[in-house]
Amino acid sequence: MNIQAPTHNPHAGPRRVCAAIAGLAVGVLALGAGPDTNAPAGRLPDPDRELVLQGRYVYERNCQACHGRWGDGRGELARDMFPKPRRLTAGVFKYHTSPPGKLPTDADLERILRGGLAGTSMPAFVAMPDRDVRAAIAYVKTLSSRWHWATNHAPSMELPPVPGWMNGDSERVPHAASGAARFAVLCAPCHGPAADGKGPDAARLVDQWDQPAPPADLRQPSARSGPGPKDLYRAILNGIDGTPMASFAATTTEEQRWDLVAFILRRREEFARESNP
Repeated sequence: MNIQAPTHNPHAGPRRVCAAIAGLAVGVLALGAGPDTNAPAGRLPDPDRELVLQGRYVYERNCQACHGRWGDGRGELARDMFPKPRRLTAGVFKYHTSPPGKLPTDADLERILRGGLAGTSMPAFVAMPDRDVRAAIAYVKTLSSRWHWATNHAPSMELPPVPGWMNGDSERVPHAASGAARFAVLCAPCHGPAADGKGPDAARLVDQWDQPAPPADLRQPSARSGPGPKDLYRAILNGIDGTPMASFAATTTEEQRWDLVAFILRRREEFARESNP
């Protein structure tokens, strides 16, 4: 059974709204009632009913104000937020360890819940009980039909190890210099020559929902994609789904991508010194 939150229609009358809510409740309650023998090939099993019901409660208490009652990103607090809360109904996520275009793994979603997203209104739910985290993830997966199909899922990608030279200041210098030259060609039009997110193309960039999508200020101590060198490497390799950040897998080599990472890390260090003379 394909379970989705009903589409929100602010002009719907009370009867239609009540019917929509009732339909969602019936759908959630039907979870776990037994295997669907008519389910098409490639359709994943329904999630655990009790876990989804608990997840709905967790979502309503912690997520609904921003992500909206239906998961459409239109919560009561969303209007003044930038960037806007994720539209969970679209089933498109920016930050994940799975290949481009695939859904995030449960571990990806848990990392975002536990750690939040730097530079956004997404907080870190560090004290949330483990079962509530699992339940919230299970409920989020009922908000988009993309979660129901095996073809949209993939395990985390294996990335190459961080080069040994990355930990040596003197060894990293020539790689950062090489990365700076490549950054000027590939990245500066959006991220700016100084990696401050103020490139000449930055003002006109939008995401797939036509919302402004300014490039990241790469000088900041932590990127939204994650805190470490591998997270930067992954963003360069795969791009960021739903945004103008493209994949550079076809236009860079593994060594060149690590050189770019070295340059970004150098800019972080320089900016930290400039900010705290």
